[in-house]
Amino acid sequence: MTSIAATAPAAGDRIRPVAIANWLLAVAALVFCMVVVGGITRLTESGLSITEWQPIAGAIPPLSPSGWAAEFAKYRATPEYREITGPAGMTLGQFQFIFFWEWAHRLLGRLIGMAFALPLLFFWLRGAIPAGYKPRLVALLALGGLQGAIGWWMVVSGLTLRTDVSHYRLAVHLLAALFILSGLVWTALDLKRLAKGHAVPVKLGGRNALLLGVVAVQLLLGAWVAGLDAGYVASDWPLMNGRFFPAGVDWSKGGLYAFSNDPFLVHFLHRWWAWAALGAVMLLARGAKRAHARPASIALHSAVGIQILLGIATVMSGIALPLAAAHQAVGALLVACAVWAAHAAGRRQVERA
Repeated sequence: MTSIAATAPAAGDRIRPVAIANWLLAVAALVFCMVVVGGITRLTESGLSITEWQPIAGAIPPLSPSGWAAEFAKYRATPEYREITGPAGMTLGQFQFIFFWEWAHRLLGRLIGMAFALPLLFFWLRGAIPAGYKPRLVALLALGGLQGAIGWWMVVSGLTLRTDVSHYRLAVHLLAALFILSGLVWTALDLKRLAKGHAVPVKLGGRNALLLGVVAVQLLLGAWVAGLDAGYVASDWPLMNGRFFPAGVDWSKGGLYAFSNDPFLVHFLHRWWAWAALGAVMLLARGAKRAHARPASIALHSAVGIQILLGIATVMSGIALPLAAAHQAVGALLVACAVWAAHAAGRRQVERA
């Protein structure tokens, strides 16, 4: 008679690296959507339409005229309404439009939290998580929770004294989202390798870290451009209002202050640091190609080419919403492709060791 012990699956049989990798990539896709919706929220000036942080109750929008009136009354108490949208004659319908984007952004955040936490609990209880990966997955969960707090910290900056959110806090919020996206993709790729018998996780390495750092500077400048509405200061390219270096830079508070606060200078830096970022991306793609990861190289080349064209088109269109949203979307895809390429290059180094 066959014993129960003989028919029970071995511990190693319960490990599911491919299933966990696919789950992480699905969550990464949700984070990508979150970045896109966040960009639209910023472009439509919707971020201050919800003035309270209610993680549970806030999942349901107003369902009655009195509910909408109460939310609109809270928004009318903000500096943004008193100084900008109120004098412009904002209607309840216009308020509902901006409320929708901020609500959708927060709803996606809640969805991502559940899409990560519940499967993590399931895989954990099933004993399906490979050795060494639990701390990394818990860290990603913690980063997701921290990102929610960062989002509220950003919104708070525009509810009392300012008519918009701090561009510094906006940059932290965006870069944190892209860092989480990168962590999800990198961990998924490690798990895909594990499923093929490669137990050693890939390390980033100094060279690839430096190249990704160059790209991160461009992302930071892009966040500042968005936060300062710096895209509107010039609509020609490659010149800015007919000049290579813009004429409107305010140096009165010093160069360091102008570097991160002056819309003309931040816009100028974002335009031209793009070429440094392009060089870094080309080196990452070359490393992937050497590692025989041609799809990663092609994807990265395609993403950066489209991103440059979208950036130019966005400026020349006067920041048309569809183009600007596409620019942010492809920027997030570029980050994912850059991480893919860096992982491939790092994989080659591990296999040579």
